[in-house]
Amino acid sequence: MPAVALISQSALTHNLSIVKNKSSAKIVAMVKANAYGHHLDLITPLIKNADILAVSGLSEVQKLRQITSQPILLLSGVHSSQELQQAIDLKCQIVIHHPAQIALINNNTQALSVWLKIDTGMHRLGLSDDEYQHCLSSFKSNSLITIECVMSHFACADELNHPMNSLQLETFEQLTSDTINRSMANSAAILSNPASHFEFIRPGIMLYGASPIADNNYNLQPVMQLSAPVIAIKTIQAGTSVGYGATWVADQQTTIAIIGIGYGDGYPRHAKNGTPVLINDILCPLVGRVSMDMITIDIGNATVSIGDTAILWGHKKLRVETVAKYSNTISYELLTGISGRVSVVSGE
Repeated sequence: MPAVALISQSALTHNLSIVKNKSSAKIVAMVKANAYGHHLDLITPLIKNADILAVSGLSEVQKLRQITSQPILLLSGVHSSQELQQAIDLKCQIVIHHPAQIALINNNTQALSVWLKIDTGMHRLGLSDDEYQHCLSSFKSNSLITIECVMSHFACADELNHPMNSLQLETFEQLTSDTINRSMANSAAILSNPASHFEFIRPGIMLYGASPIADNNYNLQPVMQLSAPVIAIKTIQAGTSVGYGATWVADQQTTIAIIGIGYGDGYPRHAKNGTPVLINDILCPLVGRVSMDMITIDIGNATVSIGDTAILWGHKKLRVETVAKYSNTISYELLTGISGRVSVVSGE
């Protein structure tokens, strides 16, 4: 029996409603990385109800175009005439974030909608102040180009008191004071910084029910519930070790259950001893190292049988953020890391 990732349609709808309650701005739904691991063909509420869908690369646009005619924003932009033509054929709106893209876009002979990305402090992608002004000037006389929006990206929005947030926002406002449409807010800023909402917001992780801000889940509902079956149960004696490296040793007689999921399925290999697993509504601690195909939990006095289902994350009692914390990572990595051998299915 394979591990299963159940994708809740009602949770997607609920989380989108939270976005809409937080802001009246138009919604650019982040569905890159196969909808953060939730599969593009299983996120119907987002595809139908967002104003724009945003992906990283053209391969993702191709998949989306098979299921929707909604506007699509290509975040990586294009880097050759072939990519540009492909983006036009797929009816993309294209992000321009590097000066090399300006000439490519300007030499285009077909109507095109673009977003301009400014670097306000992330120092990853984005035009400098001078490059942005050059871009505006260059496109001003080109009737084929429509500038849909000017955007930037926060570096530290999930740290509510980080000084970079106000500095970036101030820089963005100064550079775009004459701009009709602007976009700055990611999930964390949507939840915490209304001044950054402008005309377009770009929710990502919050749509999938994980909070970008520690210690507050904002009533977001988990969308992916990852589960796997109990494949064995055994009792071990005090002093007995479990798993590779003998990193965990029982200090008393202990009943353990072996669950059919491991790092080969995307469960984090570095999950620590004590990472909770939910089985029959009881949280039980992980013991021993995560293997490729299985994990082991201490079920204590819980009544558990072979074939019972263990929930690894995606429940009100066990959120993915909790597992991420025990694994020294973030929920984004866990959700996008589900492997192809996990059965991903739609739920209510």
